[in-house]
Amino acid sequence: MSEENQSFVPESFVALYLDKRRYKPSLPRAELTSRYEMCEDLAHLLVETASTQQFDLGITEEDALERCWRGLLVEPAVTTPDEAFWIVCRLAELLSWPFPQTPWLTD
Repeated sequence: MSEENQSFVPESFVALYLDKRRYKPSLPRAELTSRYEMCEDLAHLLVETASTQQFDLGITEEDALERCWRGLLVEPAVTTPDEAFWIVCRLAELLSWPFPQTPWLTD
């Protein structure tokens, strides 16, 4: 079995790259897997940051997630806005916090 066949990319991430008229993602499998792995790693890296902010600053879980989301969008951005929102949703899952319903408005 090739390494490519062993990689699991969740449907929630694949959906970021699906065009409504197509069944295949707009990225090649290797690139999609690479982007997913980067986003998953970022979510795990942000666990301590988000929980520390929430505790030290006395802010809500939602506010801590929004701060992380805004940080992911700072130029030069490493992630797309859709990926950034996926990351904070995954972060909420890792922390057992409520999921944000929609991305926050940018200023």
